[in-house]
Amino acid sequence: MDINEMYMREALHQAEAAAEIGEVPVGAVVVRDGEIIAKAYNHVETDRNSSGHAEMLAIREAERVLGSKWLTGCELYVTLEPCAMCAGAMVLARLDCLWIGAMDPKNGACGSVFNVVQEERLNHRMEVETGILEAECGQILSDFFRNMRAVKARKRKLFRQRMTSPDNTDGGNN
Repeated sequence: MDINEMYMREALHQAEAAAEIGEVPVGAVVVRDGEIIAKAYNHVETDRNSSGHAEMLAIREAERVLGSKWLTGCELYVTLEPCAMCAGAMVLARLDCLWIGAMDPKNGACGSVFNVVQEERLNHRMEVETGILEAECGQILSDFFRNMRAVKARKRKLFRQRMTSPDNTDGGNN
């Protein structure tokens, strides 16, 4: 197995952990000198915090481990292309390289919608590599959202059945 695939597999394990608790399945790992120094998965819903993205949490942990806000010499592996917030944090942390599993054509800020991490007007730019275990990284997201839609559809169906039931004499307010 390729070393980059190995690190992305760990990011996928993190994404799976996110899915298990109902979070959007995105996982991230930070690597320095061939060693994983931080790993995280989304905690947006769990923590009710819009900045609880896997990348942000992994960056914070790596900064804690290294005792520095600079992550020079580090690489970040993430299952989904980062948003603008996460891309900005990566630039500010001075990460060397970003490895992306699946691109995000709606919100991606590392090549899809924007390219924050390679913006020439900024004082730091990162190398970006894409498509690492792309099919697997995309599939976990597709499966998660398909399951979410199915659960919502079942809830709507049950609600409609309850509302139209002959036993429902108070309009569903019982």
